[in-house]
Amino acid sequence: MSASYDAAAVAALADQPVSWQDKALPPAFWGRTVADVLAGKPRLSDLPTPLLTLSAPGLQHNVETLARWCTEHGVQLAPHGKTTMAPALWAKQLDAGAWGITLANVFQLGVARAYGVSRVMIANSVVSPLQLRWIADELAADPAFEVMVWADSVRTVEILQAARSAYVDADARPLDVLVEVGGAGGRTGARDVETGLAIGAAIADASTLRLAGVAGYEGAIAHGADEAGLEHVRSYLRDLAAVHRGLHYEADVVPVVSAGGSAYFEQVAQVLAPLANDGARVVLRSGAYIAHDDGYYREVSPLGSTPRTNGDGLIPAMHGWVRITSQPEAGLAIFDAGKRDLPYDEGLPEPQLLRPRYSRQRPRPLEGMTVTKLNDQHGFLRFSPDGEPPVVIGDELRVGLSHPCTAFDKWGLIPVIDDPDADDPVVVDLVRTFF
Repeated sequence: MSASYDAAAVAALADQPVSWQDKALPPAFWGRTVADVLAGKPRLSDLPTPLLTLSAPGLQHNVETLARWCTEHGVQLAPHGKTTMAPALWAKQLDAGAWGITLANVFQLGVARAYGVSRVMIANSVVSPLQLRWIADELAADPAFEVMVWADSVRTVEILQAARSAYVDADARPLDVLVEVGGAGGRTGARDVETGLAIGAAIADASTLRLAGVAGYEGAIAHGADEAGLEHVRSYLRDLAAVHRGLHYEADVVPVVSAGGSAYFEQVAQVLAPLANDGARVVLRSGAYIAHDDGYYREVSPLGSTPRTNGDGLIPAMHGWVRITSQPEAGLAIFDAGKRDLPYDEGLPEPQLLRPRYSRQRPRPLEGMTVTKLNDQHGFLRFSPDGEPPVVIGDELRVGLSHPCTAFDKWGLIPVIDDPDADDPVVVDLVRTFF
């Protein structure tokens, strides 16, 4: 059963005014509500650069594609909401059947609670007593609210138990805890099956906790999609399954077995989906898929440029728009976007289109150009120093981006356009983020 959310609270985002804090919008729109701005059907040419936009058809395609893929492969989806931190986009994912929303910390959980998300997995250990008390209060106040946290050591379990036992009554709802399984060279998580089983036993013995399953993140185990890397991922997932099989759950618990970022979810389904036949709930947590990209995930996603599974391919649904501001030397142009505006940790922006310079022109594909560096607020575009330069000061370019997780956090309000390939796309939505 899909998690629910507060549809009225999400709809009320349209009543919020925009202001000077929203760098995606020009001063002419400040003081107007989101709904009022959209009623005027603004176009891309009405917005300043630098800019990040989302593609409405791309978002819809990606949400529907992964929802369908999960159904066909016998797994459920709790998309990682930290990618977008946008309740309006979480709502699209939940409307498409997502079992819940995954988040990374208690601040993000607070956003989810403000918008009524009823089922959340925190893909992390929570060891702050103050935060654990707040979670206890939320569980007590709302019987329909479900939250799961992770633990990768017996010490973590002891902290959870101590904080809760000092604060909650004996009849309080227990906190659901998943054993986190890691791997050598990875991030957090128990490094071997024996440690994982010991953590599970400690959770089961704690009076204020409930053993609810196992989880982990295979994306920290391997980079790339060569066969050796994929086998490394599968080996890790087999260890995760072994921990699950060795745990002893209460009779009324449907154990959650969760893995799966946006790079190897087909491997997760291959190894873990059969556990559903024994009563487990196998849950993917892919997050970047909703926007996909023109960089890292284009190359490594199972539904990317080199697919490793059946199903429709994902579509890049985020783009940057930049303007040439300087041509200080032959073969170099500087544009008005930098690290404060565009992601760069998994690859630099990719020049794609030159926007029309004059009316009745069409966007023109760009070739022979490379973004070589980003400063805080400047980008370096290199091309052949010979002949007529392909761009001039004032030109507006569309660039492809890599890594959605470090794109959304740079923008508090993101325009959604109807067609990123159009001469002058129409803005059909404005998505508010909370970072």
